[in-house]
Amino acid sequence: MVLSFADLFCGAGGLSYGFKSRKHKLLLAIDEDKYAIDTFKYNFKNLNSKIYHSKIQDYLKNNNLTGLKLDLVMGGPPCQGFSTANRQNIINDPRNKLYKYFIKFINITKPRYVLIENVLGITKKAQDIVEAFNKINYFLKFDILQASDFEIPQNRKRVFFFGVNKEDLFFKNKVESFFDLLKVKKKKTYVTKDALYGLPELHAKQKKNDRFYEDIYSGFNILKIKNFKENNYIKLINGNKKVNFIYNHKARYNNKRDIEIFKKLPQGANSTHESIRDIMPYKKRSHIFKDKYFKLDEEKPCKTITAHMKFDCNMYIHPNQARGLTPREAARIQSFPDDYFFSGPLSKCFMQIGNAVPPLLSLQICRSIEIIDRI
Repeated sequence: MVLSFADLFCGAGGLSYGFKSRKHKLLLAIDEDKYAIDTFKYNFKNLNSKIYHSKIQDYLKNNNLTGLKLDLVMGGPPCQGFSTANRQNIINDPRNKLYKYFIKFINITKPRYVLIENVLGITKKAQDIVEAFNKINYFLKFDILQASDFEIPQNRKRVFFFGVNKEDLFFKNKVESFFDLLKVKKKKTYVTKDALYGLPELHAKQKKNDRFYEDIYSGFNILKIKNFKENNYIKLINGNKKVNFIYNHKARYNNKRDIEIFKKLPQGANSTHESIRDIMPYKKRSHIFKDKYFKLDEEKPCKTITAHMKFDCNMYIHPNQARGLTPREAARIQSFPDDYFFSGPLSKCFMQIGNAVPPLLSLQICRSIEIIDRI
């Protein structure tokens, strides 16, 4: 059965991508970030879907959802009220109003399934979310999923909630089975070098504050490529599609001191390493800035790709080149295919990539829902 679904707080589309690739029907996507919506529209074009640049509260205010029939509503509503010192229920915390709108959307549209993704901090108050959905007739459970368990070359733990409308006679079995299916061991563990394989070698950009400057030295936003190199991981994320262009493979500007640090650090080393003691600018506060610089180890899964990369990539130094990762390299580590284009300046691209659900994980989640949908 083809599932009709909506993606609220859709970002660049990582969570939706697995469902799109399995030919399910995206009816609605919403996000308040303009660049993320531009990215989403480019990569989900020709689907006859409604894709809105809007805050969810404005969308709910200005649109009548009666009659919108959805099998699944998914999303990752931002939630700031994680503090264990704060005894207020997470749903009633004014900082978490977006969760209220997410629940309101669910209560109006009444989909069969609900899927939520969030950071680990949400576990402190996860039961509040479970109880809030119970009040609108949904049975939810949550678990922590590690990206590296799903053939993704990255250590990235995130919390996923999955819920079923209690009108379904098998709602408990479906929720339990969903998480059991995701625990089945996947085929292979990939590492950082698998994701970086075959991309053109680059150097840190020479010009500062020039987002439009491009050259062969520091990379291009769009590069036509004749002899595309691939390995098993690249074939996996690209779905064996032919690749003619490399997108978003541009290095950032770095000053001479940082480039020297990048050169001296061995793989797997951080700011406290003796090789950079003489030029480390934060050595008096090394206990605070331990990971201000970190060179990735190509033989291990990458550390978590996060939206912090919008500020700098010093914590994501390329294992063999004196520069930080490019958006394309970060996207590959996140398991985005090479033909997935990210819109906006480098900082916005990094933010979109860091906030996204890895598409390979989305694909496995989709397959699990397909299986339990047959129960």
